[in-house]
Parts: sequence; C-alpha cells; structure tokens
Amino acid sequence: MSESNYRAQPGKKVKLSKWSTNDTGPFKSKEEAKEPTKKHIKRLIELQERLYASGNHAILIVLQAMDAGGKDGAIEHVFSGVNPQGCDVTSFKEPSHLELAHDYLWRYHLACPRRGMMMIFNRSHYESVLVERVKKIAPKKVWSARYQQINDFERMLAAEKTVVLKFFLHISKKEQKKRLQARLDDKSKLWKFSPSDLDTRKQWGQYTEAFEDALQKCSTDDAPWHIVPADHKWFRNWVLSDTIVRAMEKLDMPLPPPAPGLDKIKIQ
Repeated sequence: MSESNYRAQPGKKVKLSKWSTNDTGPFKSKEEAKEPTKKHIKRLIELQERLYASGNHAILIVLQAMDAGGKDGAIEHVFSGVNPQGCDVTSFKEPSHLELAHDYLWRYHLACPRRGMMMIFNRSHYESVLVERVKKIAPKKVWSARYQQINDFERMLAAEKTVVLKFFLHISKKEQKKRLQARLDDKSKLWKFSPSDLDTRKQWGQYTEAFEDALQKCSTDDAPWHIVPADHKWFRNWVLSDTIVRAMEKLDMPLPPPAPGLDKIKIQ
C-alpha cells in the first residue's frame, strides 16, 4: 500500500468527511498487522541510529489531532525502541510571557531538531491556525496570513535538510466519545481528562473546518500532511511507522568512516 493513500495532495481540497477514520488498509485484523508493524519499528530503530551517526539530516514529526486522537499513544508505541539520545518529544502548551514577546513561530523554531536528531512535536505551530482561530484568540486577518508563513517556514527547514513529516490522526466523533468516557471510567486516567475537553467537543464542526483549511493549504511537496485513519490504534501505528520508514530510507545517511588504524588494534 502506498503512502499516497493517506497523503493530502498539494492544492487539492480536503473534506475530512470523505476520509475514513476506521480504515484498516490491507489488514483484516489487529493480529495481521502485528508483525508488519513490529518489522517497521525495528527498521525505524536502525534508521534512527544511522541518522544520528551520519548527522546529514534531521527529522521533524508533527502530530495533530482532535482531543483523544491518540498522539501520546502513537508516540509511546511507534517510537518505543528508538534511542532517547537521538530523539526528543516537545509538547506545546499556552505560550509563556517570553514566548509571547517573540513572533509566534519563534518557540517552534527553537525546538526544531539539529542534524542527526529526530524531534516529535505533540501539537505544533498549527495551533496558531487551529485553537487561535476557533477560540478567536487571533483575528481572521492575522491567522489567515499564517498559512503562507508556515509554508515558508517549513520550506526553509526542508532546504536545510530537515525532513518534515506531518500527521493528522483522524478519529470519528463517536470514537472520541468512547475514549473520553474511558478516561472518566478509569481512575488511573482521570488526570488526562479536563472539563475543557467537553467545550472543545461542542466545537467539533469549527475545529473540523479549521483542520480542513490547514491540511489543504499547508500540505506541500516540502512538508506533506498525512491523514491517518486513527479509530483503530493498531492501524494508526502501522501507517505512522510505514510512512516514517519509507521517508527515512530515501535519505543519504552514510556511516562516518572509522578512525585510522583500527584494523591493527587488538583488545587484550
């Protein structure tokens, strides 16, 4: 199966109602996907080691979703075996006073990975055209100008050898209800539930429109968006691992040459 099945094509209108949330691709069950996903994750570990050793490229992975969309779970499962020395995760909350004193992209650029590193954004610079739009934190004339600014920012990153992979974890409203209820029913997960989640849920339609605009206007050849069916967590993990591995296998990541004279060394 090609990643193009889930890639938002540049310049084409995105209507999320036409994108499946419960697709399972070539698999009929979770069990069928178990070994292929395990194989991808093993390969990702190998590729991340080469990324770190070669220092030729950086990888920026952007995760966005509705509340309970599965960002944390995806990070936990897909990146479970990578070396933490070469991979970081950044979650963006409300900006601090220092961050507000800069342009809105400043804190995101500051967190971008250096070459050899992999960085995962759990939420991202797209909050500036999502939350700030829906909650009317920024006026339309401000957030509507940001799509091009974001495209320019990501184009610059790509030109500087950062591979930008963006994933929208696409769940249904029914599945969100199920997951939010599960948090309420499980005392060990109550900390993950916030009453504000219900306010956001009431704005499902407005957030959907905001996501559609972001996916349509900011899926580019330099930094494509992938719309991942995420009602089934196991399939979400397969799509993410498959897409990331495919992208990394295209990179030139030679191992650095060994120090001279190693062939003459004998360990006593």
